[in-house]
Amino acid sequence: MARGLPGVLWSGRELVDRLARQSPARLALGVFAGVIALVTVLLSMPWATASGQRAPFVDALFTATSAVCVTGLVTVDTGTYWSTAGQVVILVGIKIGGLGVMTLASILGLAVSRRIGLTQRLLVTSETKTTRLGEVGSLLRTVIVTSTALEVMIALVLVPRLRIVGDSWGEAAWHGLFYAVSAFNNAGFVPTADGLTDFAGDWWMLMPIIIGVFIGSLGFPVILNVARKLRRPRRWSLHAKLTIVTSAALVVFGTVMVAAFEWTNPATLGGRDWNETLLASLFAGVMPRSGGFSTVDIAHMHEGTWLLNDALMFVGGGSASTAGGIKVTTLAVMLLAIRAEARGDKDVEAYGRRIPREALQVAIAVSLVSATIVLTASLLLLAIVPEETLDVVLFEVISAFATCGLSTGLTPTLPDAGKYVLTVLMFIGRTGTMTLAAALALRSRRRVIRLPEERPIIG
Repeated sequence: MARGLPGVLWSGRELVDRLARQSPARLALGVFAGVIALVTVLLSMPWATASGQRAPFVDALFTATSAVCVTGLVTVDTGTYWSTAGQVVILVGIKIGGLGVMTLASILGLAVSRRIGLTQRLLVTSETKTTRLGEVGSLLRTVIVTSTALEVMIALVLVPRLRIVGDSWGEAAWHGLFYAVSAFNNAGFVPTADGLTDFAGDWWMLMPIIIGVFIGSLGFPVILNVARKLRRPRRWSLHAKLTIVTSAALVVFGTVMVAAFEWTNPATLGGRDWNETLLASLFAGVMPRSGGFSTVDIAHMHEGTWLLNDALMFVGGGSASTAGGIKVTTLAVMLLAIRAEARGDKDVEAYGRRIPREALQVAIAVSLVSATIVLTASLLLLAIVPEETLDVVLFEVISAFATCGLSTGLTPTLPDAGKYVLTVLMFIGRTGTMTLAAALALRSRRRVIRLPEERPIIG
């Protein structure tokens, strides 16, 4: 038996290497699904729940998918249903999921082969948008070290505040770490029953979470690029500039619009003082970026605010970030293309650079595929729960697909079939529509002969 172990390990290594060569995307999706399966098994153990009884499979699977896909939607209350051990499993799932599906697959390849080969470098390059293959090895270390360092910094700010409001040092340390990891990874999980409701006007508590969510939603390529050229913003990459500017604009837009819609709503912002209204509006403007936290009851917001959140969640955060959605660069490229068309420009340009046509084609494909997935899932969910209205169903579907985690309260009340629909949505939303398409494609299509050009009438 012992003599056969090296052969088994070698066969496993050959299998991973073969999968990586033939279909890196399939390997990545397989690894990601494997992590979800492992977390599901652990959450199905009796010790994972506060009651000591096994959690229903659908709740364990849903929670595992939500954690690894850093979404935050839940079918059971995280702070009361799961034991401390169960919450640790959820937190580890969030941390692993935050590293990214492609990065995770590359780490597996590194662990198996003890090196990062060309295939693994190409694999992680497609996730992190790194253009130099030589940077990939250092980027993997940077991703892990940087994310952990930022999470620790956020936790160190939160722990004293939690201790002041009544937590013991042990509780404050655990809750602070949980909030920090959940915030930076845009997961939206909370370790307590009341969540952040009691901190609606607390700048000390909420600002570190806001900053963590915003930085996490930018993406590691942006963080790395800005860190290397912090004092030379003009030399930031086009991707970094588009991500930061578009993200900041969406935060300002979201904050102002939430304040405008909810200013007189007594169930949300109405009746609060200026300080609390400003902070609550800012918090609500940032969280649809994929953060998923809330200090007000989403269910009591106006329908106009729901629609605004639908749009912000659908866009999401930056590419190769812990956020979901179609990504802000996708939106930016399409807006730039519209501007170029309106001005009669042949090329799409920004910050002294020309954006290639392929980028626009990918942006359009991602947007249309994502919209189709949301439409299909909404129709399925309306068929499963016909008594629910479209606005509520659409909010929940987009939140799941965009791995945001905001909820009107529908998710816990769904039948098992509805929960499975949202589970699939979270997986697709996190792994990415283009990654999924690449994983399912048998081969890439190359054409030697190009057909004659003829322009159809548009509009």
